[in-house]
Parts: sequence; C-alpha cells; structure tokens
Amino acid sequence: AAAMAAERGLVMATCTAPVNIAVIKYWGKRDTDLILPINSSLSVTLHQDQLKTTTTAAASRDFTEDRLWLNGKEADVGHPRVQACLREVRRLARKRRGGGEDTAALSLSYKIHIASENNFPTAAGLASSAAGYACLVSALARLYGLEEELSEVARRGSGSACRSMFGGFVQWQRGERPDGTDSLALQVAPETHWPELRVLVLVVSGEKKPVGSTVGMQTSVETSPLLKHRAEVVVPKRLAQMMQHIQERDFEGFGQLAMRDSNQFHATCLDTFPPIFYLTDLSRQIIALAHRYNAHHGHTKVAYTFDAGPNAVIFALADTVAEFVEVVRRSFPPATNGDQFVRGLPVGSATLSQELVAAVVTEPVPGAVQYILHTKPGPGPQLVDDPSQHLLGADGLPRSRA
Repeated sequence: AAAMAAERGLVMATCTAPVNIAVIKYWGKRDTDLILPINSSLSVTLHQDQLKTTTTAAASRDFTEDRLWLNGKEADVGHPRVQACLREVRRLARKRRGGGEDTAALSLSYKIHIASENNFPTAAGLASSAAGYACLVSALARLYGLEEELSEVARRGSGSACRSMFGGFVQWQRGERPDGTDSLALQVAPETHWPELRVLVLVVSGEKKPVGSTVGMQTSVETSPLLKHRAEVVVPKRLAQMMQHIQERDFEGFGQLAMRDSNQFHATCLDTFPPIFYLTDLSRQIIALAHRYNAHHGHTKVAYTFDAGPNAVIFALADTVAEFVEVVRRSFPPATNGDQFVRGLPVGSATLSQELVAAVVTEPVPGAVQYILHTKPGPGPQLVDDPSQHLLGADGLPRSRA
C-alpha cells in the first residue's frame, strides 16, 4: 500500500498522543524562542482511552501549500510554533539522509497537510497543546521515517509537549546549555509501575483561561520574586523527593507534595504583578473538600493539582475512587446530567457513613462541577496502523466525520 501511495506521491501517517498533568509544575521560560524552562518539572501521562489527540500528516507532490485542520476547521499553518516543529523535523530528516536525497524516502520539498482532533473539549484547560504538539511531532516523524529523540522537537511547539512524548511518569530536564540540546524529557517510570494509581478530572468550566499560559508565565518571570526563589531553591529539592515517592509508590508523600507544589505555583501567580487568578471560588471549595476528606480519614487519600485554569485533577488510589466520587456528587450535586456525571473508567457505587457526610460534606453547591472524568496513567504516543482511522482522505483533505 505504501508503495502504491508513493507511486501517486501521497504518503500518510497517523498517531495519537496523550495529555499529561504536572505534579511538579513548569512555569517560566529562560528562553522564549527555544522554549527553555527556568526549572525542571515532573508529570503523569494520562491514558489515551479517555484523553487523546489524533493527528494525520500527509505529504504529496500534488499539494500546493502546507495546510492544517484542527477539529475539522482549517487553522493557521503559519503559526510560529507549528512552523518550528515542521522546520525541526525536516532538518532532522535532511541530516539523517546525510544531505543526499534518498530516492525511496519522501521528498522534503513536498507540501504537507495535517489534520488533528481531540476527543475532549480543547478549551477545558486539559493541556490540549501538550497532546497536540506531541502528536504533531510524532506523526511528522513517522512520515519522514525518523526514530530519534523527539521530545526536544515537541518542546519547540509547547514546553509541556515534550513530556507527552513518554508514558507513565516523566521528567522534563531543565538543561544547562543555551542551545537547549539538553532540555528534554526522560521517563522516570512506565505507567505499569504504579497500577493502583487513578486520576479524577473535575471539570468545572470549559471556558478559556483569563490569561494564557505563554503570556502569564513571562509576566511572572519578569515580576515575581517568589517564582525566582521557587525555581532556584524549592523545585530542585522537590523534584528529587517526588521521584523517590514515585519509585516507592508512596501515595502519602506523592499526594502531599503534589498539593504543596500546586499551591505554590498558584501563589507565584498571585505574586505576579498584576496578579493572575486561575483558581476560582469553586476550585478553592474543592481544595477545602479534599483536606476535610483526608483529615476525616487521618491520612492522604486524595491529592489535588491545578494547572493554569480552574479544573481540578485529583489523584487517588483505586480503592478510594468510588467513595470520593460519591463525596463529590453529594458536595456538588449534578444539575441535570446525573447519568453523564461520571465519564471514563467505570466507578463502583459507595455508601457514605453519616460521620463522613457530617464531617466532609458542608453546604452542597448544585451544578458546580459539570462532570468527572475517571482515568489513569497511560502510555506515550502510538502509531495508528488502521488506514480507516486516518483523518485525511486519499485526496489529502479531511474526511467528513460521520
């Protein structure tokens, strides 16, 4: 099939890539062009059955220009970060071919068409840029036959995207070199390392964030003395501790540190001038709920982390999920979608003791949480072999989605 396609001059590759959630946060660049961070970060890659981006990249001698479609709508292929990824992948392909044009290999002069789709709402503050750029780079690399370290290329699209190039638990190393060649992602442990770990995403709002991450973090770098202290003094210690908690599958240590680091990241946002508010009253109610729940049980059973937006990500072990989901359901009773309230992996039913309800569920706020997504750690980008799953048709244009 590939040979026949090459005959027609149309070559296509489709990949999927995951979302990741940082437990030691990235906030602040030391180089905005190369996307080099002021501190290292550590994240958990989420399972693609619940959250993923799918991207098809196609090249053909018949294409007259590069084109890009996001969720079915044509988008700007000239976006500097998309161009940076394209340029880097083509540069690596050229280098790999030793300058000589390999006749069997895809011509680098062909224009390309790219289509990308998320199986989750883009603006829901679920790190769609990380999955999106990791997926773009994976599909392009496949198209051009590249095998090498690609997290450095993904980083040029979106900093956190480099972490989505691996599954499980992933560190983005700050690096020391000004050219960024040592600022890349490394897997700390695969997703199979901690099979009991579960993730609940509490979606409170699908709205776009008040201040985009790109602008927000540079304002923080310029104005927050707390951020400088965080990057230089706090994060290096925390990173080492977090890696140890993960290696030891120590939920108590992992959960406490994830919460502390989330809180400090949001404190640096408050320390930015003018201040940035990503957490809402509802986010703060969820934080208080988690602390009441843990206090009732006498140890850390759930741990929250928030990125640059109001949605809560809650880590828990599998045996805690059903009870905590019921606590959330009592605290934020679903307005209308009672049956659609919990999505993703199945959640068992739980009955709550009267002591727990009295201690943990204070005044319920109906309809505040839109839904809960239950997921778990998962693998890195995957190649999609089934040609019926390509997002582009034989003409190189988006297939009409049934």
